Amino acid sequence: MPLPGPFLFRERSAMNLNFYTLCVIYLVYSFLGWVGETVVATAKGRRFTNRGVASGPFCFVYGTAGVLITIGLNDQRTSLTALFFGSMIYATVVEWLTAKLLERIHHRRWWDYSDKKFNLDGYVCLQYSLLWGLLGMVAVRWGNDLLFRLCAHLPPLLFHAVVWVGMALAVLDQISAMVVVSRYANRHPRLEQLNRELGRGSERLRQKITASVEKRIQRAYPAAAHPEPTTSAEKQLSLADLLWLFVIGAFLGDVVETIFCRITAGVWMSRSSLVWGPFSVVWGLALVLAAILLRGGEQKSESRIFWFGVILGGAYEYVCSAVTELLFGTVFWDYSGFKFNLGGRINLLYCFFWGIAAVTWIRYGYPLVAKGMKAVKRRIRPWMTALLAVFMAVNLVTSALALARYDARTSGAAPANAVDVLLDEHFDNARMERIYPNAKKVEKAG
Repeated sequence: MPLPGPFLFRERSAMNLNFYTLCVIYLVYSFLGWVGETVVATAKGRRFTNRGVASGPFCFVYGTAGVLITIGLNDQRTSLTALFFGSMIYATVVEWLTAKLLERIHHRRWWDYSDKKFNLDGYVCLQYSLLWGLLGMVAVRWGNDLLFRLCAHLPPLLFHAVVWVGMALAVLDQISAMVVVSRYANRHPRLEQLNRELGRGSERLRQKITASVEKRIQRAYPAAAHPEPTTSAEKQLSLADLLWLFVIGAFLGDVVETIFCRITAGVWMSRSSLVWGPFSVVWGLALVLAAILLRGGEQKSESRIFWFGVILGGAYEYVCSAVTELLFGTVFWDYSGFKFNLGGRINLLYCFFWGIAAVTWIRYGYPLVAKGMKAVKRRIRPWMTALLAVFMAVNLVTSALALARYDARTSGAAPANAVDVLLDEHFDNARMERIYPNAKKVEKAG
């Protein structure tokens, strides 16, 4: 929970993480995950079972976990214990989120560990979490270095071209996988309407792709092809609903943190993530994710919701800290002075706050907000939602550009183009320090 604390300089890891290296990790680990899953499934079924969803040899949950683990635990590379448990937690959270999102979208499970001991809702289980921890530890400690050394032998132009082609194929593979949803078009009228709009020319191709994908899924993921849905039908949240939830959550989060600063530190301090308006992106995204993933969990015990909040909130805050440091070269919070902290990014006390926030949101916050949104929804015109979406998009992009330029400017980089000049004029150091008073620049390793 990004609240005030002692802020220190932190030295960046010597490992060079950028767009291209992260793409390599994503593609290679997605491929290796597919290889491992296919080999295991083939051995169990005694016949070849392709565990990819669409046309390419990828299991993207492995690539996603690999990227998050690399970013989040890059500064813990010297501690095998931290790498093991951190990887176990991160990968387990990714697997749980993936399973939950797929079930929310398709109303059916793609895998089920209910028959295994120490499982959680059938989405994850202890034995695979331990395996995730071991694989993540090996990947971050040794695998990434080996992978980058191999890539260094390629000419830069060829390396960049291979990455772009690989990512293009991966994106197309994921898009084609979404075609499988059309099999359940009678349960999703809006998708059926979209399919009709594709036209007669693309219908044959769509049917061929769908038949191929469906055949593969029935072999590789029997649970996903089961005709009966695994979750009760719930009213789906629209994009407009999620946008308003994000804005409400971002505003409330900023208010809570500002008041907390006043009570604990005795000062009024900007806690906004954006250059325009009192909005905390961390809180806004957290409430949207909670609404998507934990909605309908009111019947669960408060202790279970609390521990869900502790684990998911802690992992989420750690990722936010690592990603913002990687992108902007800036630390926005540092808990190194707290007991039971992990790399200064999270600490046990604030993880407990995440748990309390989860219980409060599920039990009281979301029902109240949903009731209020339903009451005023009739008065909200589509153009209002569109205007808000444009404002928040511009706000997010401008804030990201201003932070990136602030990092470059404080490193001594002169403006390289008209955009940099404009940012220097309107978002100089004094203004950025007022908006982000606790932000500290990360010292790059020499």
